[in-house]
Amino acid sequence: MGHKAKKKKKTLAAKADKYALYQRAVQAPEAEIEFFDKVFKRSFARRPLVLREDFCGTAAVCCAWADSRKDRIAYGVDLDPEPLVWGAEHNLTALKPRRRERVILVESDVRADGQPAADIVTAENFSYCVFRTRKELLRYFRAAHAHLAEKGLFILDAMGGSLTYEEGRREKRKVDGFHYIWEQRRFDPITHHARMHIHFAFVDGSRLNKAFTYDWRLWTLPELQELLSEAGFDAVAVHWEGTNKKTGEGNGRFRPQKHAAADPSWICYIVARKGPAEAKSD
Repeated sequence: MGHKAKKKKKTLAAKADKYALYQRAVQAPEAEIEFFDKVFKRSFARRPLVLREDFCGTAAVCCAWADSRKDRIAYGVDLDPEPLVWGAEHNLTALKPRRRERVILVESDVRADGQPAADIVTAENFSYCVFRTRKELLRYFRAAHAHLAEKGLFILDAMGGSLTYEEGRREKRKVDGFHYIWEQRRFDPITHHARMHIHFAFVDGSRLNKAFTYDWRLWTLPELQELLSEAGFDAVAVHWEGTNKKTGEGNGRFRPQKHAAADPSWICYIVARKGPAEAKSD
């Protein structure tokens, strides 16, 4: 009789959950909400209560929003059912029942009508870059404007700098128990079409390659600001990150700026306001 083959031990990559890894490596919902609160109160002198997160994925921000105050409601919209199901099974179930009821996940095109008007609409992690023509992006920006209440904010993040356009560049960052790898696989300077991958590497030498792939157009800040104004927003501001004088790195504090130094790799927020701003009452 032959010997039974030993069962091959699963690698860390084989056992990994790519959505859990992404949330640990990329997302910081509490910091996002702190920024949302700050810019909204500065514009309208009150707290925002209703959030709509477009391209919400696993809805980590939605869940943190509902968890931050007992009177807050979050709507998460995404066309892909897989991350929505994962978010419902992992992030929603982590909330207390009453808070869970205040998170509504919707499988839909972010440009479609529906859901009550929001105080804040957000599209983060550069997700709007899936729209690769001016016509498509303008249509989305007009939809975001329509999804806001009479007074509200549309908040995006953006990235750029010379290193962002460097084809073949990889950035590796250690996270607790694994490495996050960002690969800029392809960049076309004529169309600004970029193909990016996220990989994860583990201490046992295994890798989860191409856990996420993005086919984007990397829009410039002037293009984004002009399109937002054309979409009907009353004011558009770029919030640029300050610098830690000791380290020379970003300090995590974002303030409105009209001009900035030519940082080789930057991330910023764009805040588009619908409706007139309100002065804080005495």
